[in-house]
Amino acid sequence: MPSPTSEAVRVAVLADSDTRWKWGALTARRIAPGPVALTGFLLRGRATPTARQLAEVGADADALYEVTAAGFLRAVADEAPDVIVLALVGGGVQALLHGLAALRTPRRPVVVTGYVGVVYEKLADGLLLRHGADLVLANSRQDAERFRAVYEGVGADASAVTEAALPFLGGAPHRPEAGRDTLVFAAQPSVPVTRADRAHLLRRLVEHARLHPRREVLVKLRSRPGEHTTHVEEHPYQRLAERIPGGTPPNLSLVHGNMGEVLDRTDLLVTVSSTAAMESLHRGIPTAVLTDLGVREALGNHHFIGSGLLTSFDRLDGGHRPVPDPHWLAGQGVAADGRYERAFDTARERLAELLARPAPPPIAPYYTPATAPGYLPGVLARHRLGPDGVPLPGAAGEREIGGVRRVVRDAVRGAARGAYRHGVQRVAPVIRRVGEL
Repeated sequence: MPSPTSEAVRVAVLADSDTRWKWGALTARRIAPGPVALTGFLLRGRATPTARQLAEVGADADALYEVTAAGFLRAVADEAPDVIVLALVGGGVQALLHGLAALRTPRRPVVVTGYVGVVYEKLADGLLLRHGADLVLANSRQDAERFRAVYEGVGADASAVTEAALPFLGGAPHRPEAGRDTLVFAAQPSVPVTRADRAHLLRRLVEHARLHPRREVLVKLRSRPGEHTTHVEEHPYQRLAERIPGGTPPNLSLVHGNMGEVLDRTDLLVTVSSTAAMESLHRGIPTAVLTDLGVREALGNHHFIGSGLLTSFDRLDGGHRPVPDPHWLAGQGVAADGRYERAFDTARERLAELLARPAPPPIAPYYTPATAPGYLPGVLARHRLGPDGVPLPGAAGEREIGGVRRVVRDAVRGAARGAYRHGVQRVAPVIRRVGEL
């Protein structure tokens, strides 16, 4: 880790994808009670971000390494950060909590975790896998209430739940510009899942662009073919666009880039259920959540029931612009009236209190070998940790040290990831279709 000043809080952020890295790094800076010396760790796996993805999310660190779970635990034991932010899927959080509990260090770090965006699925599963952290951050008042209800409902301590907000909200308020008319569709890697559903959305975007030739229509993509984010993308829009009869119209483009910068020129944000809707609402940009494929838990758009944002392409084609319900907005942590800047005060104060204690209390996850003997060992084993949280023999490989380019662009591992992703995106769907015949 870099050598901090005497006042700096030493924070280690462990993330398993580009979006979680963004959430973790920005959260660390939002809640730290003072200057931060931030070291980033990328968990080695199928979703380890590329250099391009890291540059696009716009979250930096003083140093950045790629590690296994065992390598991260070793780094913690060697370098003793003050705070650890676990920006991982639930199983990863649970494994690292047990791994950290098994470490024998003079003073254990304070552990923070949470969710990268809208929580619309696996609420109980994800929350119980995160139980044991000192702070479990909720991105809104509504989420904080739901989180506490889950913990209390199973008899678990709910005191770690702390209301905050999404750390990447911001940017200038929306201001219409004369001559500018830009619709942005915020694509998601796994929503919807099927090729038919994704083709439907792209077809409607193409039709909308042709119906409104003076409007710029941007399809904001999360990744390039072969790259992964948190979820597997079996049917990239880039591939589907190649099959559009007659090609895409000149006023429709597929774009990458930092979402905040794309929103700077957005006049209407359209999505199925992307967290980009929260960024858009925070800035006062007209926002639409699609019902074309139904309002379903599998899509995540059920989260927006009561928001006033649910609509269809037919209505958008006719000029409809949804108006958000103010009461719904008030519970979502997206207010752009000054309250957002205070949204992290409670988390910052609680973190300062924990850091000021002589020693944090022992890590006590809800899941233990006694409470979940048929579940927990498998969760730990996926990260090569034993039932006691100790790395299995041979799990602690050497940590790579170097700049981000060396970490994420190693030729051998990059080729292996590419082969794996090709199998997931191109070969596996074919096998599944053959099996269905």
